[in-house]
Amino acid sequence: MKPRDFIELFSLAAIWGASFLLMRIAAPDFGAFPLMALRVGLAALVLLPVLALQGGIGTLLRRWKALLFVGFFASALPFVFYGYALQSVGAGFASIVNATTPLFTALVAWVWLKDRLAPATLAGMLVGLCGVVVLVWGQASFAVGGSGLAVLACLGATFSYGVSAALTKRYLTGVAPMVTATGSQLFAALLLLPPALASWPGQPPGAGVWLAVVALAVVCTGLAYVIFFRLMANVGPARAVTVTFLIPAFGMLWGALVLDEAITPRMLLGCGVILLGTGLATGALGRLRRRGRDSR
Repeated sequence: MKPRDFIELFSLAAIWGASFLLMRIAAPDFGAFPLMALRVGLAALVLLPVLALQGGIGTLLRRWKALLFVGFFASALPFVFYGYALQSVGAGFASIVNATTPLFTALVAWVWLKDRLAPATLAGMLVGLCGVVVLVWGQASFAVGGSGLAVLACLGATFSYGVSAALTKRYLTGVAPMVTATGSQLFAALLLLPPALASWPGQPPGAGVWLAVVALAVVCTGLAYVIFFRLMANVGPARAVTVTFLIPAFGMLWGALVLDEAITPRMLLGCGVILLGTGLATGALGRLRRRGRDSR
């Protein structure tokens, strides 16, 4: 990877890590549906002109059915889950759980697409599951005022990301990534519009909350997709998805710096175990070992 690619990779991790902070700021005032409708709607407005310049609008219209389902599972459903969860759990916590996305992606691909599940992948899933247990042990209470449902919502979001990856592979293979990104945001916005209008907050949120929403949509969604697909083109998917390993660090950092969230030993341990499992399941650790041997 070139120095510019490393800069973009770390920038993307910082941006996506900040998305959990911004959701934590805005979700209590807006609620899950209005916040996420604004997020995907504004992001679509950012991405549509870019797609038009690339001549991809026709493809978006032709593949609208597949993009509708991908938009539901890749954006509408998981974003609403996080919008609900981040009204009661911290940004750092949610960013750590987000690192389980590759584990669920592998699981869904195995069950639905019949992808081969290598022993290392299975071991990685089990290790990642142990990391989740360590992270939530003693915290996932389902009593009144507990965070059990919020934890389940975070896991539901990452499972939904796994389903969206399988849908994309099955029905949108060969479609330009920018078409998928733009279409998913556009159709997610259309899906979320009715419940967003029905649950729009009666008390107008303050200017600071609105700024968080705009930053979440324009920077953490619209701009982030552009950077991500640029990385996909320049360094390949396998290297681009390593951003998953960096997001929890930035999520915890922003939460601690801006919201004074505590970074506990349990969070660090759970994060480490989840990332170890993710590395095993995705083969990233094996690639690192091979590169290490080749460089000797």
